Amino acid sequence: MTHRLFLKLCLIIATGVVALFYLINLLTSHTEDGMSYIEQKDREILRTWGKQAESLYLTGDKKALNSWINELEKNENTWVSIATYQVGYIAGNKEKKRLYDGYHLGRSVDWKIHLYFEENPVMQLPFTNSNVSFLIQLPDRMRPGVYLQQTQITMQIIVPAILLIFLTYLLYSYIMKPLSQLQAATRSFSKGNFEVRATKLMGNRHDEFSELAHSFDQMAIKIGEQIISQRQLIRDLSHELRTPLTRLDIALAQEKEQEYVHLSPNIERINRESRHIRKLVEDTLTLAWLENENPQLQQESVDIVDLLDVLVDDARFEFSDRLVQCNLPNTALIKNSSHRAAGQALENILRNALRYTPVGKKVFITVKDSAEYNLKNNSDSYIVCIEDQGTGVPKKYLETIFKPFFRVDKSREATNDSFGLGLALAKRQLLAVRATVVATTAINGGLCMIITFPKV
Repeated sequence: MTHRLFLKLCLIIATGVVALFYLINLLTSHTEDGMSYIEQKDREILRTWGKQAESLYLTGDKKALNSWINELEKNENTWVSIATYQVGYIAGNKEKKRLYDGYHLGRSVDWKIHLYFEENPVMQLPFTNSNVSFLIQLPDRMRPGVYLQQTQITMQIIVPAILLIFLTYLLYSYIMKPLSQLQAATRSFSKGNFEVRATKLMGNRHDEFSELAHSFDQMAIKIGEQIISQRQLIRDLSHELRTPLTRLDIALAQEKEQEYVHLSPNIERINRESRHIRKLVEDTLTLAWLENENPQLQQESVDIVDLLDVLVDDARFEFSDRLVQCNLPNTALIKNSSHRAAGQALENILRNALRYTPVGKKVFITVKDSAEYNLKNNSDSYIVCIEDQGTGVPKKYLETIFKPFFRVDKSREATNDSFGLGLALAKRQLLAVRATVVATTAINGGLCMIITFPKV
């Protein structure tokens, strides 16, 4: 393990946090600096007041000057003063004469205003060619930093949150990109593309994700080889099994043609078991093909009602000691399906229901439009229910019965021609035509199979 991802994440987080504090400090300083100056229009008002005070001062009419000052103080809710000054050198460095030449009781209108002081500052506007100044405590309406509290909230909460969200997005993107590539490779592999390689999707990345991709590729190579070998084994097994079975069928047929030869019980048994083995081989190979190739058999339109009519007629002939009761509409047409796959699936389910229904009992078949059930998610489909009057299946096995070679021996004793493949094959065939099947317990205690066929 190289821990490169750890180092990269540390670098991203450290850089992001340092940049976060730097940007917040820069924005705060810049914003507060811009908020520390009196607005230009207020500066002009202060200068105008200074000129008015100077004009009244130069007239020598102190009464008029005091009257004007009192009115200004009342209107602005502040205090105003006219003051003279005289500061002289006593000792020290004369080179810094500008520091003691005159006085500074107030601040210039062009200076910054401290936003955090509780009281408003005193502004000083010197008169022209005179040692007199106009002094006024800055009115509240002119003090800068009116939105200081909102600015502090923005700088301390909103801006950091935005920057942290951006940093989180960068981390998320950096982590999710390889995960998405691995997910794409996994999906492609699951669809049968055994040549997919995750390392090619990673590019030049070299960290724990690239090591994971390499492990995935090794796994894909081994599993792909095993699946290909398995498929080849099934094909070879199919050929090897079918050949002796065909020879056996030919030999038995020749024995039957000789009418004068009485077939022994053993020959009859061999004939019956041969048919069972052939069916087992055919069903196994069909199921393996459906599982491995994952085909979508959507080729033709199929009328479920017509299909069931044929299957029910055959079932009544084969299981003459059971009853089949149907509740079917006039038609139930589905498109983009397969007559063969849908027919074989329904036949397997119907035979399974008849096989476990006691003699003299019934199997109920119902076909309805899903709109009749007020189903929101399946409003454009047909629902087929096949319900038997057998002993039923325990609730814990309702999903397991669709697994190959699974039989609930204690609950539903199978006949000797059942291999536990019928329901597994039926479910996979229905999946190939976009249909689904679920097993539930019927009201009468038997098993109810619910098959949903999309109309389109």
